[in-house]
Amino acid sequence: MAKRILFTLLIAGLLIASLGYFKLRQVQAAVKANTFTPPPEAVTTLVAKQETWSTSLSVVGTMAAIHGVTVSADLPGTVTKISFESGRPVQQGQVLVELDTSQERAQLASLEAQRDLAKINYARMKQLVDEGVISRLEYDKATADQKATEANVAEIKAAIQRKTIRAPFSGLLGIRQANLGQYLASGGPIVPLQSVDPIYVNFSVPQQALGSLKVGQQVKLSTNDVAGLAFAGRINAIDSVVDPATRNVQLQATVSNPGGKLRPGMFVQVDVGVGATRQAISLPASAINYAPFGDSVFVLDDVKGPDGNTYRGVRQQFVKIDGTRGDQVAVVSGIKPGEEVVTSGVFKLRNGAAVAVNNAVQPGNDPAPKPEDN
Repeated sequence: MAKRILFTLLIAGLLIASLGYFKLRQVQAAVKANTFTPPPEAVTTLVAKQETWSTSLSVVGTMAAIHGVTVSADLPGTVTKISFESGRPVQQGQVLVELDTSQERAQLASLEAQRDLAKINYARMKQLVDEGVISRLEYDKATADQKATEANVAEIKAAIQRKTIRAPFSGLLGIRQANLGQYLASGGPIVPLQSVDPIYVNFSVPQQALGSLKVGQQVKLSTNDVAGLAFAGRINAIDSVVDPATRNVQLQATVSNPGGKLRPGMFVQVDVGVGATRQAISLPASAINYAPFGDSVFVLDDVKGPDGNTYRGVRQQFVKIDGTRGDQVAVVSGIKPGEEVVTSGVFKLRNGAAVAVNNAVQPGNDPAPKPEDN
C-alpha cells in the first residue's frame, strides 16, 4: 500500500514538473517574441579640437566722461546771446552764451576816466616832487591813487569777460537749459558738456582677481546698443581700497571712442584678462550634461551589444569644465582631441544608447555671439 502511494506521488510530481517546464518555455518564448528594441536617437556631433583659451573675466562697466561739467553762469545776468546748438560738438574757448554787460561797460567808462585823471596827477606830482615843491607823502598818495584806478579798471574788465561764457574744453554739448532773455543767477546751469573721446569705463572685479591686474593692461568692451563694434582700452587706475560690502575693487580704463558712439552713463560688457592662456577643448554648452555628481559628455564609439554585434552608440564620459565664452565651454580634462562628441540631444541619452548622427543643423558654437533679438 505504501509503495503504491509513493509511486502515485512520484508520478504526480513528474507531471507537475513537466507542466511547469512547458509553461516556462512558453513564457520565455512569449517574452522573446515581444522584445522591443528602441530606434537610434537622432543627435548632432562635433569632433573635439584643442584651442588656446585666455582666462578672462566678464563684468558690467559704466561709461564716464574724462571731462564732464554743466557749464554755468559765473556772475548773475540776463542772457543776450546764445551761440550754440544743443547736441553739437564744440571746441575749447568757443563762445557759448553772452550776458548783458551794459551796466559794467558804463562803470568801465567811469573808471577809465578816473584812471586817466590819476595818471595825469601822478605825472604832475612826480615833476613837483623832483623840484621839491611838494612833499614825498603827497607824491606817494598820487602813486597809490594811480595804481588803485588801474586795478579798478582791470576788475571791471574781468567782470565783463566773465559774462562771456566759453567752453572750458572740447567736447559734446547736451540739451540747452537757458533761454534768450532769461535771468541767470550765479551758478545757474546753461548746458552740459562732456568730453567723449577718449572716454572712461568704470568697473569692479572680485578681490581674488586683483593680483592678476595691473595698470596698462588691455580691456575689451562690447555693447548691444552699438551692434557690430568692439572697443579696446587700457586700465589707467586701480582703486586703493576694496569695498567691504561686496569685496570688489573698482578699476578705471581709458577707451578710444571715435565718433562718440559710447556715451557717459552707458552700460557695457567689459572683458579683462585675469590669467595666462591655457589649452582646452571648446564645446557648445549644449554638449554638457550637468549633474550634481559631475558634468559629463557623450562620446561616439563602437558599442558591443548583448548579442555580440557591434553598433554605433555612445559612452558617457565625465569631464572637467573651466570657463565659458559665448556659446562655448572649456573642457580641460576628460576627452581627447579627435573624439566625436554629441552636441545636442544629450538629455535623452544613456550610456550605451544607439544613435543616428544628423549634422544638418548644429547648435550655437560662437565664442562671441550677437543675438538678433535682445
